[in-house]
Amino acid sequence: MASPIKEVFDIENFRENGHKLVDLLGDYLEQAKAGRDMPVLQWVDPDQQVEFWKNYSIEGDDLTPFFRDILDRSIHLLHPGYVGHQLTPTAPVTALAAFLAGVVNNGMVGYEMGSVSTAMEKLAVQVFTSALGYGNDGDGFLTSGGTLANLTALLSARKAVAGRNIWDKGNDGEQLTVMVSAEAHYCVDRAARIMGLGSEGVVRIETNADFQMKVDLLEEAWLEAKKAGKEVFAIVGSACTTATGSYDNLEAIATFASEKNIWFHVDGAHGGAVIFTEKYRHLVKGIHLADSVVIDCHKMLMTPALTTALLYRHAGQSYHTFQQDAHYLWQKDVDPEWFNYGKRTFECTKLMMSLKFFTLIKVHGVEVLGENVTILYDLAIAFADLIRQRKRFELAMEPQSNIVCFRVVDETFTNDETNAINIEIREKILHEGAFYIVQTTLRGSVYLRTTLMNPFTTSEHLTVLLDKIEGTVNL
Repeated sequence: MASPIKEVFDIENFRENGHKLVDLLGDYLEQAKAGRDMPVLQWVDPDQQVEFWKNYSIEGDDLTPFFRDILDRSIHLLHPGYVGHQLTPTAPVTALAAFLAGVVNNGMVGYEMGSVSTAMEKLAVQVFTSALGYGNDGDGFLTSGGTLANLTALLSARKAVAGRNIWDKGNDGEQLTVMVSAEAHYCVDRAARIMGLGSEGVVRIETNADFQMKVDLLEEAWLEAKKAGKEVFAIVGSACTTATGSYDNLEAIATFASEKNIWFHVDGAHGGAVIFTEKYRHLVKGIHLADSVVIDCHKMLMTPALTTALLYRHAGQSYHTFQQDAHYLWQKDVDPEWFNYGKRTFECTKLMMSLKFFTLIKVHGVEVLGENVTILYDLAIAFADLIRQRKRFELAMEPQSNIVCFRVVDETFTNDETNAINIEIREKILHEGAFYIVQTTLRGSVYLRTTLMNPFTTSEHLTVLLDKIEGTVNL
């Protein structure tokens, strides 16, 4: 009887299945990219999905049927009909890097455990700080997703601004508060609650017709918070908002933050990637003034999830967050040990996420990042033009990013009826399978929401989508 452990580490079996898997994935990517003979998503009820895998059996040493079933039951991000959520089709070379990382499995609790990925992370961070305009003093690290990165940034802000040792002594009864757009991602509110700030820990600023923070309300909101006994220690600008893709006026927010001596953080998880494209960089004018910025590589930078950059304008702030006595790091005779990222991040055994992003820019160059963003943003403008040409469609706003929100309208419908028909449209499109779209609710109205993530989606594909929507409701 063969040893189970020996079977687990049967290298010849690994080699044979690995070659077959690469061939399978190559064929899959070609088919998905062409949108040929496959739906973007084959809808299966959640309970049925669980039952399928519960009863699944693998026979023999050939894993190809198993891998093929996984592909068939997954959503296909490289399919031109994938225009739903904010997750990128990954560059194939990054998938190879992820495969390699899975085999060597080097953690990053300290330099000794992840020397290669540690060096790559420093260089990857420099790509971001250079594009942000932070200069030589900028620094940062990679972490597991925008939610964790935003929480870390706010912890850094509290450490820098609060003026007391909350890390050791906890919140002492004084209400700390963060100012955010009413359209900010829910993870900011979640971060405030995790930090023990409670429901009073977030002051929400109203937005204008384009769902951007009304910066003219900042002074009044700050005074009201102060009058209520709240200490505002940070303000968060959105670049861009999740629901509509709207960019806040970062330059104006930076001026306000400087005047009030509070931390300015930019949640650029999705739209911060425009720092790599000259055509759309104006959308984040003033971002170089932010104390911290979050950018997800797994959104528009073609890198597998989760890979998020948290960048700091001043390097020292990236070391202070999780240190009880962080000031000692910057005594001249003490080395801050930039290479031990466990001092700066929540994660101890961190994944080799830098390997994926670093491989992408080494193979294809930093320029490809901007090219991808430009293609997607250009496509959103073209899609908005197509929508305007159809009398029964209405845009929520002119798109500022690659997110386009629109709906079917009829002057004879009430708002509830309009909401209901757009919900029905989305469900029918989802189950039909040729396209994947989502929905969002904006000020009480339901909109169909598309996020154009695939550089191989074209105006022709989007025309077909609009035709299908019209056919769905017999417009």
